[in-house]
Amino acid sequence: MQAPHPAPRDPLSGVDPALVGRQYLPGEPFVVGREHVRAFASAVGADDGWHHDVAVARAAGFPDVVAPPTFAVVVAQRSDARLIEDPAAGIDFSRVVHGEQSFVHHRPIVAGDELIVTLHVDGIRTMAGNDMVTTRNEITTASGDPVCTAVSMLVVRRAE
Repeated sequence: MQAPHPAPRDPLSGVDPALVGRQYLPGEPFVVGREHVRAFASAVGADDGWHHDVAVARAAGFPDVVAPPTFAVVVAQRSDARLIEDPAAGIDFSRVVHGEQSFVHHRPIVAGDELIVTLHVDGIRTMAGNDMVTTRNEITTASGDPVCTAVSMLVVRRAE
């Protein structure tokens, strides 16, 4: 559950370790548009027909064009922004580097999906003077059907 923090945290003191276990409830749904899928597919060189052509996607058994598997990062990073923008976290975005990303897909993302995301802060550890923040985004349909679990590790560099 999302609990309020009493005051903003100074980014120079590092990420607040008390955030481990915190859950950020879903915000506004992300509606996947055909052009989102097509543009992302083009950007990553995914030129299979089902990423671009509705008829090809439907012939393959999908309701609409299918997003490449890494499209989930678009939704996950939008969700991770909630942590980064939380003043209580003490994260200066100019000091954030994306360290790792993994996905477990429960089904493909397709155009027309209305996705909601619950953000979990699963871990914070300090290594070589940097804070390593592990987040997990549980992406579901608006009706609650699992779509993808996206795990990120963000490196938050502390002041020199």
